[in-house]
Amino acid sequence: MADRVALLAVGLSLGLLTLLLLALLWFCRWRRKKKVQSLYQELPSPVPSVPSGSAPVIQVSPCSWTTPSEIPFTLPPRFTTQTRGEVKTEEEEEVEMKTQRDILAHRGSLSVRSLYPVGTLLAGLYSVPPLKEVVAPPPGMATRLCFSVEYRRSSEQLMVTLFRLGNVPPRFHGNITLVELRLLPDDRRPRQAKARGMGPDPEFNDCFIFQVSGVCVPRSILSVCVLSVEQDGKRHAVGRVLLPLEGELGRAGRVLWRDLEAEEDTQCSELGDVQISLSYSPTLQRLSVVVLRARGLQVLTDEGVCVQVSLQIHTLVVKMKRSRAVTGDNAQPHFNHRMTFKLRVQHLDEACLSFQLQQPTDVPSEPPVLLGVLVLGPFMYARGQQLQHWMDMVNTPQEPVRLWHRLTRAT
Repeated sequence: MADRVALLAVGLSLGLLTLLLLALLWFCRWRRKKKVQSLYQELPSPVPSVPSGSAPVIQVSPCSWTTPSEIPFTLPPRFTTQTRGEVKTEEEEEVEMKTQRDILAHRGSLSVRSLYPVGTLLAGLYSVPPLKEVVAPPPGMATRLCFSVEYRRSSEQLMVTLFRLGNVPPRFHGNITLVELRLLPDDRRPRQAKARGMGPDPEFNDCFIFQVSGVCVPRSILSVCVLSVEQDGKRHAVGRVLLPLEGELGRAGRVLWRDLEAEEDTQCSELGDVQISLSYSPTLQRLSVVVLRARGLQVLTDEGVCVQVSLQIHTLVVKMKRSRAVTGDNAQPHFNHRMTFKLRVQHLDEACLSFQLQQPTDVPSEPPVLLGVLVLGPFMYARGQQLQHWMDMVNTPQEPVRLWHRLTRAT
């Protein structure tokens, strides 16, 4: 009997303890829920109060927000203040009501995803004069480039802004116009700009920054080469502008017009010029060289002129080839001689081409007379236009790149 009483007491104690725990748990949840509800406050109405007599506000229909770009909003009305002593006539009130109706009609002319009317811009208030009126080309039929140059000494930055071209030849009107900028003699990477239109006066509106110290700027020359690109990618040289910066730094920010110097009209150097075409095929690992012609050579006899081309890797001459002697007009010879060299891709930064224009003598045993030399190659061997020609060949594989180069004396 005593055991039953003990078991009953234990059971009642466990039951009371369970009920007490359940009551405590329910109380804690109730307090927590009440505390969370107290954090929320009723937001004010999104509809703003508008004074009587003002223009109506375009209301925004409520909708679920899906992206940050769909944020509803309302456009505030235009309030007009009136002094006590001001009395409006019937004509003024009619004009004011008409203006308000135009504003309201204009506000609802555009919508975002057809849900939130926001209005449009009045283009007449933000009209900008066209670029052709701001920088109109000077009279004449020559092809001209419009640009400006400014040097900031505090940051050692040369800013070149391209505006537009004027009087492009008719045969280039249907092509894409490209402009390549270099800072000679040490600039390795050209900056390129593409015209925003075709026709006789394409526009650019591009700005380029060259990082150059104040000591080197007076000795630098800005080279701007204008190219015309056909639909099949074939390039034609329209002309070039060479601007020495020594005399232009004092006139910073002024709009400059410069005539393009055509490749055919470039003044010959002291020893003459030679026109070379280069192309490289990475798949065949073949370097093709075409010696087209020369001009302004200082010939001594009528024995003809020949060209000797050497492929050199570091200090080792890998291959040497020579063209036939061209007779006739020795000062303006036309060679059109093609040579090919085997050159691996990994050697493009280590190799160079050496050109020697020679004139044979009357005595076969004597060496030919050297008229001038030219070296085309990477930064290790060449600078300026000679470096540019090599880099253009590497950057446009399987495309011939043709340029005129000045001959120099052998060192």
